[in-house]
Amino acid sequence: MRNFILRTIVGVAYVALLTGSLLLGPVTAFLFFGAVTWATTMEFCMVANRHAGLSTLGLLTATASLVLVAFSWLWGMDNELSLRWLALYGLMLLAMPVVGLYRHTGHPLQDWMGMLAAQVYVALPFALLPLLTVFDGEHCGYGWELPMALFVFIWVNDTGAYLVGSSLHRLFPWRLFPSVSPGKSWVGCVGGGIATLLASVACWTWMPAGHGLPVWLGFALVVVVAGTWGDLVESQMKRQLGIKDSSHILPGHGGLLDRFDSTLLAIPASVIYFTLAS
Repeated sequence: MRNFILRTIVGVAYVALLTGSLLLGPVTAFLFFGAVTWATTMEFCMVANRHAGLSTLGLLTATASLVLVAFSWLWGMDNELSLRWLALYGLMLLAMPVVGLYRHTGHPLQDWMGMLAAQVYVALPFALLPLLTVFDGEHCGYGWELPMALFVFIWVNDTGAYLVGSSLHRLFPWRLFPSVSPGKSWVGCVGGGIATLLASVACWTWMPAGHGLPVWLGFALVVVVAGTWGDLVESQMKRQLGIKDSSHILPGHGGLLDRFDSTLLAIPASVIYFTLAS
């Protein structure tokens, strides 16, 4: 019971912080997602190289991720300052292999691949998130509706998949990807998808984002498919490393990678979708 209460408190706080940061505007959104990007990149570096623990290279990689996100959120508000952040990001990328020279791990290629993976897998998706704020047909500037809807779709899909899968798995026992995540079933995936489509109808009704119902339905399907793949990708990584959670920073929820695994593929997929649909 105590664990359930703690899990609930952490979950409510997480949703409140994320929602509030998006609703209050681009500055608070950057502060929240900048912090999330830094911490998630740091967590990824520590998971990928568990024996090294907290390292200078990991700190540099995480800070570079934060700088990239700063560039993306500032673009459009202060382009000159944004370009300076981009130049700093390039400088930090150049500094990473130099810092690796002094680590004496004997595995420089592994270090470089880890740095690159952190930028592509964690930093780039969060840096693309601000693009969803400009695909809003109702506003000329910042629009919170599409980023907010993306997270709502992910939450609804996860909840729907869990409820339907746990209720009907005996009648429909077929597993989605047993070698990676034995607990996920096809019936749960379908149930989560249907719930997300219904959520997209609600978003189309209540959110003035300037898009028709077909676009919202397509958006929901993109998030369901990409989000499910994102979950499976992180599960595969954890299975290879022999760990259950990426960390224990969020009591009852695991780590930040566990919370944002679906998001890391859903954001780029959604940006591509709206680029083609606009």
